[in-house]
Amino acid sequence: MEVSTPGIDRPLTRRKDFENYAGYEAKIELSVPEDGRRRYRGKLLGITDDTVKIEVDGEVFDVDFDNINRSKLVMTDDLLAAVSQG
Repeated sequence: MEVSTPGIDRPLTRRKDFENYAGYEAKIELSVPEDGRRRYRGKLLGITDDTVKIEVDGEVFDVDFDNINRSKLVMTDDLLAAVSQG
């Protein structure tokens, strides 16, 4: 039997999503590379105006919200625990 939480792996599409899930791991793919990078996987730090902050291996990156092509949460034990608590 497989147990899943509905909607937990849905894309992050609204600014509010980046606020609500700050502190959790996410994947972000950009439409146009910024500073030579197109993909990020790390801890979301939130959003200010049009800038999403993500920490990857101890380094903080600022990503233009309008340049995000795809983004979604990464399934982790912390995320599953938070969602199951409501």
